[in-house]
Amino acid sequence: MTGDRAVFLDKDGTMIDDIPYNVDPALMTLAPGAAEGLPLLHRLGYRLVVVSNQSGVARGHFPESAIAAVEDRLRSMLAELGVPLAAFVYCPHHPEGTVAEYSIACDCRKPAPGMLLRTAREHVIDLARSWLVGDILDDVEAGRRAGCRTILVDNGNETEWILSPGREPHHRAADLGQAARIIAETDGVGPRPREVPR
Repeated sequence: MTGDRAVFLDKDGTMIDDIPYNVDPALMTLAPGAAEGLPLLHRLGYRLVVVSNQSGVARGHFPESAIAAVEDRLRSMLAELGVPLAAFVYCPHHPEGTVAEYSIACDCRKPAPGMLLRTAREHVIDLARSWLVGDILDDVEAGRRAGCRTILVDNGNETEWILSPGREPHHRAADLGQAARIIAETDGVGPRPREVPR
């Protein structure tokens, strides 16, 4: 059986404005292009999946239980756009954390592909027909290692630029709206968008 198509989305800096270690739902606002891009992806038939590193748990900035309110707020924000969220997946780990039970080297923290692979199994998603959209190269590497096509939202959040073949995005976009248009065009729907110059 062929699985569904999905777009795996980084949360902070891609879907919502990046406020480091924020778990206050009142501070969450959609990132540029999200209000355009998310409904387009939904109309195109992609399942939308959040895959988010949440090392603030391991670092002791907030308890894991605080993430539930963030998920609820994000689902509410998307519902206002008429967009359902197929899954919200996060990694609370960091090998250099201060909270012992979360201070581990895991297979889920991006750039590892564990969150994508697990979600694909649980939700019957065809990774080869799917995409990963994120704002740093660790997102891109996770998507490539999982077998997805990738788009880097090149909005200034990547600061290290440690490039290798496994970290080179298939496409670059200025925001989530342009990323959605790239996906539409690449998969045969819509006009050809202009990409962000390298």
